[in-house]
Amino acid sequence: MILLKSLFNKRFFFTFHNQDITLVLELQFTLFHYMQCPTCQNTDSRVLESRSADSGKSVRRRRECLNCSFRFTTYERVETMPVSVIKKDGSRELFDKQKLFTGISRACEKTTFTSEAIINFVDGIESQIIQDSNKDIKSSQIGELILKSLRKENEVAYIRYASVYRKFNGVKDFISTLESLKGSSKNQLASIL
Repeated sequence: MILLKSLFNKRFFFTFHNQDITLVLELQFTLFHYMQCPTCQNTDSRVLESRSADSGKSVRRRRECLNCSFRFTTYERVETMPVSVIKKDGSRELFDKQKLFTGISRACEKTTFTSEAIINFVDGIESQIIQDSNKDIKSSQIGELILKSLRKENEVAYIRYASVYRKFNGVKDFISTLESLKGSSKNQLASIL
């Protein structure tokens, strides 16, 4: 039987009882990681508010320093292993969400996509990459994943992204891509003269 006897100064005292033997075990370790106040470096603060952030991937906490009453925000996130992107030439680089955001934002300019929808779209792509990859993913897989998702969301953004990603050389490439959309489109595409 284990009995938690007392908790004092980050020390735990456990008492083990087994017939004629009583063993007291003392464990000492840090239970909490205290946040330092950005102004006075004091570690005593209280949490005023906690809420989910980044679509549930992190926790945002508003804190108040008990020493100087300064209020500040902290974020608590799950630490993940970085994903390496294998480029077409075989070189590797770390996955960069900002690059993904920039490319998709360009494709979505002057469309019905709002900036919030773009952020949510990028978050969704990032989640799929992190869940599906074994910490290495080819850039071509990322491109195809984006195209597949954009095709469902917005045809104009899909065509724009495809024209850069697939390196369209002329009008024939656009027409063939539009023809492939024609069969799966919910809306009627404009006829090409």
